[in-house]
Amino acid sequence: MQKEVRLTKEGLENLEKELDFLKTTKRDEIAEKIEIARSYGDLSENAEYDEAKNDQAVVESRIVEIENMLKNAVVIEDIDTGKVRPGATVRVKNIARNKEIEYKIVGANEADPLKGLLSDESPVGEALMDKAPGDVVAVETPRGVVEYQVLEILKKNEEM
Repeated sequence: MQKEVRLTKEGLENLEKELDFLKTTKRDEIAEKIEIARSYGDLSENAEYDEAKNDQAVVESRIVEIENMLKNAVVIEDIDTGKVRPGATVRVKNIARNKEIEYKIVGANEADPLKGLLSDESPVGEALMDKAPGDVVAVETPRGVVEYQVLEILKKNEEM
């Protein structure tokens, strides 16, 4: 049995859009590249053909990967429990730096810390799970222990 893939509603929609793009637009583009490269003749020393076939393999691999994720997808419901849960947006303060940060807690497949999307399986995300405003957590990071205080759990219409 495959591991469930936890996604927010937005993450699910993004994967479905990417899959549609790859199956339609990208496949057609690559097929055209392959046909053009074939027209150059000898395929044994045809760099354009090799490149197009490599692109095709990457796209087909990604299609299979997305289809498997969608088969095992579980949509994270944004339930207001007053505690940090997957799907919630949380405002925290790095106590040592006195800096506030907002994170949306998402499944591992959607995580992008630079965009404020934090995996519920990451050290910080895992430490924040089930915490309420006012709670303080200590997280072991590569740079040492960092303490965060949960300031607020934002409602959907208040999100980033």
